[in-house]
Amino acid sequence: MKKILMTAAIFGLTSQVMSVSAPEVAPLDHHADLDTILEAQPDANKARYKDRHPKETIEFFGIKPGMTVVDTLPGGGYYSRILLPYLGSEGQVIGADYAVDMWKLFGGFANEQFLENKKTWPTTWTETATGWRGDSDAGVSAFALGSMPDELAGTVDVFMFVRALHHLNRFEEEGEYFTKALKDVKKALKSGGIVGIVQHSSPEGNDDKWAEGDNGYLKQSQVITFMEAEGFEFVGSSDINANPKDIPTNEDFVWRLPPSYGTSRNDEELRAKMEAIGESNRMTLKFRKP
Repeated sequence: MKKILMTAAIFGLTSQVMSVSAPEVAPLDHHADLDTILEAQPDANKARYKDRHPKETIEFFGIKPGMTVVDTLPGGGYYSRILLPYLGSEGQVIGADYAVDMWKLFGGFANEQFLENKKTWPTTWTETATGWRGDSDAGVSAFALGSMPDELAGTVDVFMFVRALHHLNRFEEEGEYFTKALKDVKKALKSGGIVGIVQHSSPEGNDDKWAEGDNGYLKQSQVITFMEAEGFEFVGSSDINANPKDIPTNEDFVWRLPPSYGTSRNDEELRAKMEAIGESNRMTLKFRKP
């Protein structure tokens, strides 16, 4: 069964992954330790450390200076801006976007001009990310899943999917996009290379149909099963991005929570309840290419 977990809403996607613009932060012109790099990030990014735990996540994935790391759906560079100075001049940060033909399936905002822009995304994102670099930061490049350059084969140490799997899975039936993405992952990684996943996590007891990705959530057990079926070894999980307050029902979607507030923009009482929950409960998983 190709499709692991799938249903219809992409609320908040545009704010989550579409833009490559972000608050300005001065590039670091020297290699610095991770704490110093995190302190140099924009205030808006730092405000979310309590929910996103970038230091603990980077450490759990085993990312070290000098490595080559793929940041899937990097948007405005939340992780890329941290990785560039941290990996240093011997490292590489590679942005990866969804395939253009998958973007067509979103409808709505994915109009003709949007799709035309996506065709040149690897170039435009690389140009933007180059502007974030300091003199001794990692190199930058980008590609779209399904169109990975052959020269990347066997060069990547860590391939990151941070809140990026649910859309691959929701369109698995239409074009095997999750399966195809993992083919790129396997080809790109060195032997022993790591796949690092942070993903909105569904309660295991929720309906499988609800947890196919359209509502933002996937089940941890089924992600592990799918990854193992594609030949990756499960290394372990961490609760560093867990939020036990987020217990979605089969009527909920992840974009009801901060920062999207998809159901409470005009309802202060409901918004307060969403703020009390915080950002989503997230699985943090680590896999290895044999």
